[in-house]
Amino acid sequence: MSRALFGLRGRVAAKLGDNIDTDLIYPGRFLNITDREKTAEHLFELVHPEIRGSIRPGDFLVAGKNFGCGSSREQATAAVKYSGVGAVIAVSFARIFFRNSINLGLPVVVSAEAVERLQAGDELEIDLVAGSIVRVGTGELVQAAPLDPRAIELLEAGGLIPYLKNKYAA
Repeated sequence: MSRALFGLRGRVAAKLGDNIDTDLIYPGRFLNITDREKTAEHLFELVHPEIRGSIRPGDFLVAGKNFGCGSSREQATAAVKYSGVGAVIAVSFARIFFRNSINLGLPVVVSAEAVERLQAGDELEIDLVAGSIVRVGTGELVQAAPLDPRAIELLEAGGLIPYLKNKYAA
């Protein structure tokens, strides 16, 4: 990643509810698209198409419980990442979505407090190592779970494939 993971900075582009499943994130009828970057064109197409147009590079999505539940389709994670989202903050994630995110190099942040206290438009700084979110301007601290050092290592490399290429390149 081009920015230090202890200094992710962006704006909350949207605040979503609980149980946002992979069909809502990336509709199944687009599974034939093989170019990961093109998946972003269909992010939230069925329920929140306006979100796509409002995302600026590095913005954050905030969601409730069980974000990314449903099928194990990696395209849902790709659509979020390639739309420019810098991280997803949620109360909890479906396990496969969480893992797919780390493997694709998309930071994911677990914080129940964030969903209660953050709003769309808030400017944030996130420290993935310390597990903290700071609302820029007010300095308000919101607690989050720190990411495992192995997850940080994968994110720093840009995901699992770049990590493995670097590791075994010699």
